Amino acid sequence: MRAALPGVFPEGDLDLRDGRLGEDLVEIGLTSVWGSLWAREGLGPRDRSLVTLAILIALGAEAELRTHVRIAVTNGLTEDEIAEVLYHAGGYAGFPRATAARAVVREVLSA
Repeated sequence: MRAALPGVFPEGDLDLRDGRLGEDLVEIGLTSVWGSLWAREGLGPRDRSLVTLAILIALGAEAELRTHVRIAVTNGLTEDEIAEVLYHAGGYAGFPRATAARAVVREVLSA
């Protein structure tokens, strides 16, 4: 799981439970999305990353976008290709969403 989600989880034993409200949400997401959707054969990881970035930009889901930019790079997307996703999403999701996403992408790629 760490290989597919670079920089998302700390090294060592992974315990997703923190004893607080909604503690199962991350585990449910990992098993249903990563264990099911990302494991399907119809698209490879690179293409799934491309689609996921576009959807997250359209939704304005900046926190999740931050994680998926790192994953997209690991899955083979270049900075130029990620920029093209921003431009394309801007045309369909709107300029404000694209510029907000650009700030997130720049931050992640410069780290």
